[in-house]
Amino acid sequence: MRILIAGSSGFLGTQLRRHLSGRGHEVVPLVRRSPAPGEAGWSPYDGKVDAAAVEAADVVVNLAGSPTLGNPHSRKWARELRRSRVTTTQVLAEAIASSARKPAFLAGNAVGYYGDHGDEILPEDSPSLGDSLLSQVTREWQQATGPAAEAGARVCVLRTAVVLDRRSAPLKQQILQFRLGTGGRLGSGTQYYPVVTVRDWVAAVTFLAEHEEVSGPVNICTPNPPTNAEFTRTLAERVGRPAALPVPAPVLRLAAGPMAPEVLNSVRTVPRVLLDAGFTFADSDIGAVLDTALSPA
Repeated sequence: MRILIAGSSGFLGTQLRRHLSGRGHEVVPLVRRSPAPGEAGWSPYDGKVDAAAVEAADVVVNLAGSPTLGNPHSRKWARELRRSRVTTTQVLAEAIASSARKPAFLAGNAVGYYGDHGDEILPEDSPSLGDSLLSQVTREWQQATGPAAEAGARVCVLRTAVVLDRRSAPLKQQILQFRLGTGGRLGSGTQYYPVVTVRDWVAAVTFLAEHEEVSGPVNICTPNPPTNAEFTRTLAERVGRPAALPVPAPVLRLAAGPMAPEVLNSVRTVPRVLLDAGFTFADSDIGAVLDTALSPA
C-alpha cells in the first residue's frame, strides 16, 4: 500500500514510517518544506495539500500537532495545541473528501477525550465528559474528520494513551525524576492512567492501516490500565529508587493549570475495538509496558 503520513518526522511518526517500510509499504512523508523525491508537500495553515499525493494514497495518517508539553498557563501554547491538531485534520479530511479514490484516514487523537470517569471501564462508545482543555481539543479534533467520513472514506480516530519510551517524553523526564529520588504518586494515585508502548502503538496503527473492516474511534492503550499509584510503584521498582514524594492535587492544579485534569482525571480505557478485531498486544500490563519502555533495545 501507499501510505501518506503527516507528522512523519516526530518520534512516533519516525517509528511508524520505519515499521511500515519494513513491511513492504510505500511511505510518503507529507512535509511543509520543499519536498524531496519520495515526499509530498503541504501548507495546512494555508489550506493547501498536494491533491495528487492524496489521490494516489491508499491510507492517509495524520500525526501532526504541536507538543503537549509546554507552558500550560500560556494562552498562545493552548491556541497552538488546538490549532495544530484541528486545522491539519480538517485540511486532510477535506482533501480526502475531494479525491476520487477516498483513501482511508487514520486521524491522531487522545484518550483525554473521555474526561474523568472514575473506575468506569471505557470502551470506544463511552461519552466524553467535562470541559478540560484536552477534552475540548480532542472533541474538535475528532469532529474535524467529518468531511472524510461524510464522503464515504474509512476513518479511524486514534485515541492514543500516553506512549511510554525511555527515549521520549514523558517517560524520559520521569526516569530522571525518579532516579533523583523525587518521584511520587500524583494526587490520590487512585486515578487510572492509560499507557501503551511504542511497539504496541506502531503495531496497532499498522493493523488499522491493513485491516479495512475497522473504522471509527479506536482506543490504543494497554488492555489492563494501571492506576497512577501502580505506575508510580512499578517505575520506582524498575529504577531501584523509592517513590516517596507524592504531589498533592492542589499543588498539581496550581502548577499544571488547564493540563492538571490530564494527570488527575481517572480514564480507565480498554482497547475493545482492536481486541475484537483480533489484534494482540505485546505488553498487556504496566510491568510489561515498563520493561519494554525501559529496555535499551
